[in-house]
Amino acid sequence: MVERQSPLEPVLQVGSHGNFEHGVDIILSETQPGSILQLAAWPGEEKKLISVIRTVTGLALPDGAGGGSTDGARSVFGFAPGKFTVVDEAEGLVSAFAGAVTPAIGTVTDLSHGRTAIRIAGPKAEWVLAKFFAIDFALPAFPVGAGRSTVHHDVFAQIQRTGADQFDVYVFRSFARSFWKALCHASEEVGYEVQ
Repeated sequence: MVERQSPLEPVLQVGSHGNFEHGVDIILSETQPGSILQLAAWPGEEKKLISVIRTVTGLALPDGAGGGSTDGARSVFGFAPGKFTVVDEAEGLVSAFAGAVTPAIGTVTDLSHGRTAIRIAGPKAEWVLAKFFAIDFALPAFPVGAGRSTVHHDVFAQIQRTGADQFDVYVFRSFARSFWKALCHASEEVGYEVQ
């Protein structure tokens, strides 16, 4: 398998930055999942696709957009009606879905080489992300496992809450470096650490 290079390498500077005299309230990192897939169901086939996703991943997935689930190594969330993002630390998840998602049910698209996964964690993660996206990031409105699809200045982003104070943001590789810089700048005020 071809080794993927991070588009963030030139700008990812490990350490503490910004106003961190009183500690850091944000932890930024790039996660490098082995598989990032988009699954889409044909109209009327959504329940069959959800059933396949549950079977292959072993994760609970509520019906409808926005719902999701994560176990740390694997996650899934709906981001639009009949459309889901599935992420796994291991490579090769596409082959598990290729046989299970028949052409009558929908499509499987491997986005692993086209997306960058950025994790933002810490007590001010909701606050920093709210600077970018017009979404209610409060825990009751955006529960753990749930996902959203949105944009920031024409940069398409998919966001999944993977912990009480943790979010994974998936952006196009071509926009990853500029989005990372903007995220770092937005985090300076509260102090951030890059891991």
